[in-house]
Amino acid sequence: MKIGYARVSTKDQNFSLQKDALQKEGCELFFEEKASGAKSDRPELRRMIDQLRKGDIVIIWKLDRLGRSLRDLVNLVTEIQDKGAGLKSLNDSIDTTTPQGKLTFHLFAALAEFERDIISERTKAGLESARARGRKGGRPKGLSKEAQDKAIIAKSLYDRGDMSVAEICRYLNIARSTLYKYLRV
Repeated sequence: MKIGYARVSTKDQNFSLQKDALQKEGCELFFEEKASGAKSDRPELRRMIDQLRKGDIVIIWKLDRLGRSLRDLVNLVTEIQDKGAGLKSLNDSIDTTTPQGKLTFHLFAALAEFERDIISERTKAGLESARARGRKGGRPKGLSKEAQDKAIIAKSLYDRGDMSVAEICRYLNIARSTLYKYLRV
């Protein structure tokens, strides 16, 4: 069965361009999602993958409609292939149901892994170089001057008992968890 998956990022965008292309390709079932590609929680994508059977072909308009990054895309395609299904991208000339399409996709996957390794090596080298110059990474320890002042005010307001926790949080424009953190200081 040919299954179409379409995704748009914002409420202002619509599915018509993608859906027209998927219908022209002969998709019998459609999954549409309005969600940013940066979101990992995409329920329609998950529902589609859960319903896949051996021999199904997932058809997308473009690769960026399916995955957030090359790594995410590789993971999703692997998951689709593990179910015995294939993937066809209409605008990227990738069809994992053909030997050439599989080769192209595996080349993408190899390049993605190579890129991850290079980035990791550069990061490690940069951290070592910074340490050699006496620099430490990470967040500065303790509270900023402004946060210390707010913590003193929060503690005194809380100890006086004139205001509820919610009122103190609104007054100081802080979250409840921040207030409790300040009280522990």
